[in-house]
Amino acid sequence: MLAWEITFANLPAGTCTTTIESKTNFFAAAAQDTTVTAECTPFHKGRSTMVWQTQIKTEAGKLCAVVTQTQMVLPA
Repeated sequence: MLAWEITFANLPAGTCTTTIESKTNFFAAAAQDTTVTAECTPFHKGRSTMVWQTQIKTEAGKLCAVVTQTQMVLPA
């Protein structure tokens, strides 16, 4: 799941979200046909903003990228 999808799943009723900042650091490439996984961790889950970090790793646990996103919580 992407950070905005995780935010959406954690939104209070009657709200929506938009991305206000997104940063990606790439560390290594994954070989072709390698399965990668993404693990998303909340840094902040507030009433008006949420900040998430997603780590993308290979099957062997090699870190390929880190994405940090700030999502704004808006009234629907």
